[in-house]
Amino acid sequence: MNAGELCNRQVITAARETNISEAAQLMRDRHVGSLIVVEKHDNRPQPVGILTDRDIVIEVLAENVDPDTVTVGDVMTTAVLKVCEHDSLFDTAQRMRARGVRRVPVVSNQGELVGVLAQDDILALLCEELTLLVKVSTREVEQEIKKRGRPVT
Repeated sequence: MNAGELCNRQVITAARETNISEAAQLMRDRHVGSLIVVEKHDNRPQPVGILTDRDIVIEVLAENVDPDTVTVGDVMTTAVLKVCEHDSLFDTAQRMRARGVRRVPVVSNQGELVGVLAQDDILALLCEELTLLVKVSTREVEQEIKKRGRPVT
C-alpha cells in the first residue's frame, strides 16, 4: 500500500493570510488538529506549510499575542515534509520518524495537494493487519476441531 491509498483526501486547508482566530475556528468546526497551508500554482493547490493546534498554543497563546493580529503565515511550519502519493507507507513512516512529524501532506507528481496522512492512519492499518493475523490462529484451531473433532480433555 502507498501513501495515496491510505491518506485522507478531504484535506482542510488555509491560506497564509488567514488570521489565527479564523484558523482555530476552522480547526474546531472541522474537528482537526492541523491545517495544510496552500498556495495556488497553475490553479492547483500546493502545500507550503502546516499549522497545528500546538503551533497556536506555543506561538500565540503562550506568548500572550492577540490572535486577531497574527496570520497563519506568521506561525506555520514552512519546512513541511511532503510525500508523493506513490511513496510506500514504510518509506513514508521512516521519513516521518526522521523528521519527528505526525502528519504529512500527500502530493501528486506535479506537487498538487491530494491528501494528508497521519501517524494514526498508519497505526490503524497496522492494528487491522495484526488483528487479521491473530485471527488466523483462531481459525486454524476451528478448522482442526471441525476436521478431527473436539480435543480429549
